[in-house]
Amino acid sequence: MFAIASASPNIAVIKYWGNINHKLLIPSSGSISITLSGLFTKATVEYRPDLPSDTLTINSQSINGDQLHRATIFMDKVRRKIGVNYKANITTESNFPMGSGIASSASAFAAIAVAATAAANISYSKKELSILARQGSGSASRSIFGGFVEWYQGEDDRTSYALQIFPKDYWQISDCIVIVSTSPKSVSSLEGHHIAETSPLQKARVADTKRRIALCKDAIKNRNFDAFAEIVELDSNLMHAVMLTSKPPIIFWEPTTLKIMRTVRNMRMNGLPVCYTVDAGPNVHVLTEKYYETRVKKQLLEIKGVKQILLSEVGEGAKLIKSSWN
Repeated sequence: MFAIASASPNIAVIKYWGNINHKLLIPSSGSISITLSGLFTKATVEYRPDLPSDTLTINSQSINGDQLHRATIFMDKVRRKIGVNYKANITTESNFPMGSGIASSASAFAAIAVAATAAANISYSKKELSILARQGSGSASRSIFGGFVEWYQGEDDRTSYALQIFPKDYWQISDCIVIVSTSPKSVSSLEGHHIAETSPLQKARVADTKRRIALCKDAIKNRNFDAFAEIVELDSNLMHAVMLTSKPPIIFWEPTTLKIMRTVRNMRMNGLPVCYTVDAGPNVHVLTEKYYETRVKKQLLEIKGVKQILLSEVGEGAKLIKSSWN
């Protein structure tokens, strides 16, 4: 029994950071994201009765240790839900840098969730897949859907899930993903979520999230880029302020990260609709309207320290490619 599925990473414009339940990955607050096109993780899940344990291969490399352990914990949850006892060969391939702040775990676990259920010939709704994917990586709940997506915090396993709030063609937004480093980050997001509450700023950040979500949704609904830019940058800065004040502090920004952030703000002051948001890593997502993409990219490439720029638009949700049942 096997299935192959793919999913894209997403960029959170209202961030997820911290959990109220680390086992089920119930977040401390809701979030909003944009699913990205052109970037993807393809996952194959093959159940085999002769396997003594799960295996994991990422980008053609056999993986053991913490990553395999995390994948096995997730697959155990999947098996309990769908009634399958066989262990699985899990293979993933991504066409973008992993572990560097481009939501590679989101696309990976979303794709695995789709493949793992389809391989067992189980039909889940997208909402149910979102609930399932969330238990591998919180942000994977959002990568099940395309377009503009909201993850509702909820209070338990059944009430914490994502849904699409606007389709992918609602607003032509481009993401210029500015690569500062392709090296794996020094602290995983999983670790960061565990220590978020040690920051004296986290409670205030969480308490203000509903207001920021409302402002962001309103800005998207009205395609108001100025309002969008203001709330997106504020939210990104708040998350990194929590990281900087956690115990121990987490510092993802590199000198080039700061140069990009300053340049983006100057570009906006000079009339370009552009803003930045930074996930858990040094790389910067520079958002703009599609019409201005070429101008924005050209200016960003002039910044010393920029290694590469990946261009992405608003993309589609996770999808099944093939299974042994069809």
